[in-house]
Amino acid sequence: MPTRPVSTVAARTMGGFLVLPILGLLMAFASISTDFYLPALPAMAASLHESPGAAAFTISGYLIGFSVGQLFWGPLGDRYGRRAPIAIGLLLFILGSAGCAMSCSAPAIIFWRVVQALGACASVVLARAIVRDLYAGAQAARMMSSLMTVMAIAPLVGPGLGGKIFIHAGWRAIFWTLVGIGVLTLAALLALPDTLPPARRNTEPLGRAFVSYKILLRNRRLLAYMGTGGFYYAGTFAYVAGSPFAYITYHHLPPQFYGVLFGAGIIGIMATNLINRQFVQHVGSDRLMIFGLIGAALAGTILAFDAWTDCGGLAGLAIPLFVYVSAMGFIIANAISGALAKSPERTGVVSALVGCVQYGGGVLGSASVGAFADGTPSSMGLVVALCAVGGVLCTLPLWAAPKERTTRTW
Repeated sequence: MPTRPVSTVAARTMGGFLVLPILGLLMAFASISTDFYLPALPAMAASLHESPGAAAFTISGYLIGFSVGQLFWGPLGDRYGRRAPIAIGLLLFILGSAGCAMSCSAPAIIFWRVVQALGACASVVLARAIVRDLYAGAQAARMMSSLMTVMAIAPLVGPGLGGKIFIHAGWRAIFWTLVGIGVLTLAALLALPDTLPPARRNTEPLGRAFVSYKILLRNRRLLAYMGTGGFYYAGTFAYVAGSPFAYITYHHLPPQFYGVLFGAGIIGIMATNLINRQFVQHVGSDRLMIFGLIGAALAGTILAFDAWTDCGGLAGLAIPLFVYVSAMGFIIANAISGALAKSPERTGVVSALVGCVQYGGGVLGSASVGAFADGTPSSMGLVVALCAVGGVLCTLPLWAAPKERTTRTW
């Protein structure tokens, strides 16, 4: 077994003391930029004299930037190391957040949300690559589950904190808070060594690195892992875009209590990530992922029925959504670790491709809810259900190759 570089060993010796919280903070940028302002979304739309559908497109715009941007940061991280691209991304995030805070129209916010996302995605895609730099085998899948448990703190407290900021200082103060988070994260990055030293960096021209995306897309099992994550994220962001209006506008839930229902799903995610961490080595990452997808599909089907018929009222939406969101702990960590196993020498590129598909699915999911919004939760329920079933169908190549052991995730 080859000896790891000094910088990698140094990073690992920091162990859970610094690496885990810093990586969790970096990956949390996938959610904090949206979760913080969800309770204020209806009021923001009213303040800007925009429709609920137009407000939902501020989420779609963010996801477009987040999805496409990863395709650039991945190769840059493989060539120039992890820390410098992350630092540049954080500066873009700070600029975009400030732009949102000063915007006076939905199109302006959408533009700055794209800038914000282009910066935030660097932290996420390269944090996943850092995990692969430091860990391998089932230990990597366990670390990914631990990391997702830590990063779940952001969406757990985000909507509640965002609701309080909104009530006391207005929706613009939420984006100024994100500026402060970006600055603090930039300072914390100084404590993390670069886990990809010059000797291990990819020195080929960046143009050739982009061509490798086409080659990777020929791998059916890689497509299966990416597809499951893409469909699941499409349903998740349909929930993110539609639930503020379904809960607050349609069912008249006070904005400050929206965070309670949203946070319940995050607790579910944390619980399933801990369960996944305990059993992944014995049960197998693929089996646990498929189990989670089937559970999500059943919950999505019930949600669509309840949303269409108004069966169960608020509880008829909240309960199946809780089950759907909780399934993330079995799905995403295993899908990411399975995908990264396909090409360990191009970790940044694969991580970028996986992230692009996942958040590209989020674009379609949230945009679909915005496009078909009719004042009821029915569009959200239908999109979530269809995406959950699509995720299950994506696992067919994994069932078709039973001879590959699922207990190995790298």
